[in-house]
Amino acid sequence: MIPRPAAAAAVLAAAAAPLLTGCASPLVVDPAPYAADVDCARVMLAMPEDLGGLPGQPTSSQATAAWGEEYPLVMRCGVEPPGPTTDECLSIETSAATVDWLVIDEGGTWRTMTFGRSPAVELVVPKERAQDALGDVLAEVSPAAALAPANGLECR
Repeated sequence: MIPRPAAAAAVLAAAAAPLLTGCASPLVVDPAPYAADVDCARVMLAMPEDLGGLPGQPTSSQATAAWGEEYPLVMRCGVEPPGPTTDECLSIETSAATVDWLVIDEGGTWRTMTFGRSPAVELVVPKERAQDALGDVLAEVSPAAALAPANGLECR
């Protein structure tokens, strides 16, 4: 006869096995150089669970997030804040602040980065996901990105 605590543990382990085998592996995302910045924690904790109608998925590194499985949107906090540039810049109004985003066309993706915030936040959006709705996706993450302190630079 199996003692009751051991039997209960065996039943729980057997019941959990199918759940554990169905878990997806985290998306491998390299951390940004300043991912350990305390402001990144505040930014990432405020990110939406779903983005652009896509569910969040686990990532492998601190201060990163991803949404969707095929053509995922990938975010990193703690990238090097950009200096003055001639890249396209979008200003997104939130209830708390305006968040400026640089928009860089990299062929198959849009690489966007907060401008005028330290630490900077980067969001890579495959064009298959946001060909015409990039501004909508940025509007969804801007309230969280606004939690990074402004550094005095603005879109002009």
